[in-house]
Amino acid sequence: MKRRTFFKAGAAATASIAAAPLMAKDARKLRMVSSWPKNFPGIGTGVERIAERVQVLSNGQIDIKVYAAGELVSPLEVMDAVSAGSAHLGHTTSYYAIGKNPAFNFFATIPFGMTANEHFAWIRYGGGQELWDELGAQFGVKPLLAGNTGPQMGGWFIKEINSLKDLEGKRVRYPGLGGELLRQAGATPVNIPGGELFTALQSGTVDGVEWISPWNDLAFGLQRVCKHYYYPGFHEPGHGFALYINLELWDSFSKEEQAIFEAAAEIENSAMQGEYNAYNQGALDRLINEHDVKLHKWPDDVLDRLGDIVEKVIADDASRDPFAKKVYDSWKAFLESQKKWAEIASIPYLETRHR
Repeated sequence: MKRRTFFKAGAAATASIAAAPLMAKDARKLRMVSSWPKNFPGIGTGVERIAERVQVLSNGQIDIKVYAAGELVSPLEVMDAVSAGSAHLGHTTSYYAIGKNPAFNFFATIPFGMTANEHFAWIRYGGGQELWDELGAQFGVKPLLAGNTGPQMGGWFIKEINSLKDLEGKRVRYPGLGGELLRQAGATPVNIPGGELFTALQSGTVDGVEWISPWNDLAFGLQRVCKHYYYPGFHEPGHGFALYINLELWDSFSKEEQAIFEAAAEIENSAMQGEYNAYNQGALDRLINEHDVKLHKWPDDVLDRLGDIVEKVIADDASRDPFAKKVYDSWKAFLESQKKWAEIASIPYLETRHR
């Protein structure tokens, strides 16, 4: 479908979405699009769980059909579809929308930024949700935090990266600000949907990719074309995913119906993070022991260079839009408070536990 036709159809769909009452005698059927392959571990199955929870919590009155990446819309156009009304809901990452406003970065993940728990705390209790609502309203969507991978891995490379110089000229799939950091370190970032990563590596279109973490990377079979696997995931210390709901539809819901979606999203946020924590180490062991993957820590000069420039990269990106600057100021203040608490609580504990 051509883009103009897609959005024209979406406008008509939006009107019909808001006009019809949700709680009817027969179950209301809604369409949810996603950026993830069907039944893909974690993010893909998490979308299905959200739909199932909504059906249970609504006593069967809300029936959501989930469409995987590419079934109705491109993985990178999920929020557009929800905004236009061509889909009622969508599950995606907010940094796919940074071309609309750089503020979207902060609601997904920021390099060297907040962990999953800190990100949830900012969204839920630090003013992040209110800012996200304000941003989403500009594009006709209601956002809810609905999943987190926890800390990710640093990515895969065809050839070993031994120093900063080895990054020069490499074509790498690193979306968002992580990609901008690597660009300033000499690499060339490109944005490719997850489902195309294996082919891109196999064909030589890219020299390196990041996806998520061992559990998902093993499922994608990246170990079949790459053997050099890097940590830490400086670019995504905790990636929060978005459930976007068409705003006119959201406003037509009763308070009880809104609470159903809020509960389903918040439950998934915890469930998904727990899943990744439970399965990542076992998958990493398999990658190393069964597939001869070489695990590497990023070279010191790479991490030093990225650490030196990250503050400027984030601030410069946020300065491109007044609202993004407002979000950045809130995010930065909350991060600083979390750093102080971590110095007292989690960091000393982890150091003690690993003695």
